[in-house]
Amino acid sequence: MDSLLKPALEERRQQQLYRQRQVIHSAQQPERMLGNQSVLSFCSNDYLGLAADPRVAEAMIEGTQRYGVGSGASHLTAGHTDAHHQLELELAAFTGRERALLFSSGYMANLGVMTALAGRRDAVFHDRLNHASLLDGALLSGARFRRYPHLDTGSLERMLQTSQSQRRLVVTDGVFSMDGDQADLVALSALCQSHQAWLVVDDAHGFGVLGAQGGGSAAVSGLAPEELPVLVGTLGKAFGTAGAFVAGSEALIETLIQFSRSYIYTTGLPPAVAEATRTSLALVQAEDWRRQHLQQLIQHFRQSCAAAGMCLLPSDTPIQPLMIGCAGKAIRISEQLLSQGLLVTAIRPPTVPAGSARLRVTLTATHTIGQVDRLVQGLKQVMESDNAAD
Repeated sequence: MDSLLKPALEERRQQQLYRQRQVIHSAQQPERMLGNQSVLSFCSNDYLGLAADPRVAEAMIEGTQRYGVGSGASHLTAGHTDAHHQLELELAAFTGRERALLFSSGYMANLGVMTALAGRRDAVFHDRLNHASLLDGALLSGARFRRYPHLDTGSLERMLQTSQSQRRLVVTDGVFSMDGDQADLVALSALCQSHQAWLVVDDAHGFGVLGAQGGGSAAVSGLAPEELPVLVGTLGKAFGTAGAFVAGSEALIETLIQFSRSYIYTTGLPPAVAEATRTSLALVQAEDWRRQHLQQLIQHFRQSCAAAGMCLLPSDTPIQPLMIGCAGKAIRISEQLLSQGLLVTAIRPPTVPAGSARLRVTLTATHTIGQVDRLVQGLKQVMESDNAAD
């Protein structure tokens, strides 16, 4: 077997696309231990800084004491506890939907939605930069799979006009995970209503960060539940815990319970995680200072980079990509930053299109202005040095 596997691995190394894991030895926070090195991290999706919040940790400890560690079974057998049930009720209220359904991960939620709602007689229309889980779910569904250019509603409209499929799903990220820009949900919803399509939004990177009380892209858009019928969110980013959910109508959630294989055939999320998430959900809504500070950091970082002659992709979210282009150069710059104690991930194909390797800087509410200044100084020094070497 190894003789068949090794050539593909070597090819990936030669293309400078080989992925490697970093072993962290500390809690999720800006200052972390990478092996024996202290680093300042700018590559976490813990946008509100709740992953290491003592109140969230205490809720998880109390949940473990009450429920134990694992749920022991799927939700449909003996794994659905009161902790899960209460969290679903609270997520439904938070999103303004009739019901919400917990999944073990965002990937499983998106697979479950796509495969339960679409089949061979249907069509799924995807933004070209959607997350891989949405793309994989559409492919697994067997539906006709079409991708429109990023944020190009004109192209999408032409596709919808010619579609004869029974069901039509328009699927998009709310905030795009590698570029940090946002979908125009109002325009997408209008197209869906005109062409009898369903709008599906994965707001993994919007919930907690955008909108009043962290309501996300849906709250910012002001769309009613019937205008945005399928809303997906993850809990491992701004909420600081783990898992995911889908929010929508009674009929939608019952359909997922009956037909979503990634929900039916897997062990439920640990109930202690659900209890921790109930606390983080309350903090997301109550502590608006986290979003205010985060926005201050974002604006400060963008202004500082512009002053230093570094051009970031357009983004008002915590995801701030610095385009490099060449995968090898992106790796080299990331390694040089690490030598200065700055942890910034180089993102390369196939995660992003060929020729668009970048440094994906992410900011969190637990960073300080001083730490952001340190990052800008490090970036400027490394970029100038690397450009001079070229």
